[in-house]
Amino acid sequence: QVQLVESGGGLVQAGGSLRLSCAASGRAFSSYAVGWFRRAPGKERVFVATIDRTGDSTYYADSGKGRFTLSRDNAKNTVYLQMNSLKPEDTGIYYCAIRNGFYSVNDVAYRNWGQGTQVTVSS
Repeated sequence: QVQLVESGGGLVQAGGSLRLSCAASGRAFSSYAVGWFRRAPGKERVFVATIDRTGDSTYYADSGKGRFTLSRDNAKNTVYLQMNSLKPEDTGIYYCAIRNGFYSVNDVAYRNWGQGTQVTVSS
């Protein structure tokens, strides 16, 4: 059973940067695609970015294209979400999750959700 723990969130001013981590325990982490999602206060969870199991392919929501970069280190069982030029609308709880097969933008395709890490961007 893979368990995921997100970290790296915090309070940052608009224009700043954060690097979120999604660390996995358990076996075969490299077998899974990893997705990141955000839940803003009072809103539904939305897709942010996803990476395939090898790290060779990534896909971003339009809101993060050009600002966010996903990478993974399977030797460390960790996926990283580098977020630059942060905006107040990026505020929310960021969650990571895994899925078998290729990546997806749909949260229902993922499982083993972490507890989330709070990102707050002040204007």
